Amino acid sequence: MDPRFEQFKDLDWNSMSFPEKRDVWLQISDMTAEEFDTMMAGQKARQDQVPKVGDMAPDFELERLDRTKKRTGEYVKLSDLRGKSVALCFGSYT
Repeated sequence: MDPRFEQFKDLDWNSMSFPEKRDVWLQISDMTAEEFDTMMAGQKARQDQVPKVGDMAPDFELERLDRTKKRTGEYVKLSDLRGKSVALCFGSYT
């Protein structure tokens, strides 16, 4: 472990307040306090647009992939599947 970060190895992140987490972040990153605060304000603003549990999912369109995970040029909209069972799996598959 990098000796500069030794003091952080046993942190209990879940028991820390936001100001404490902010202080740690600023110590281990190359961001300024102003850059961090701007980033956090942007994230907070986006939260208002996130669907809540029980909300209807927003409509979106995705390109279909073939069985070998290659693009097909065909698109499907979530609204086109209304009334059908749909499973959405989000993640990185690279």
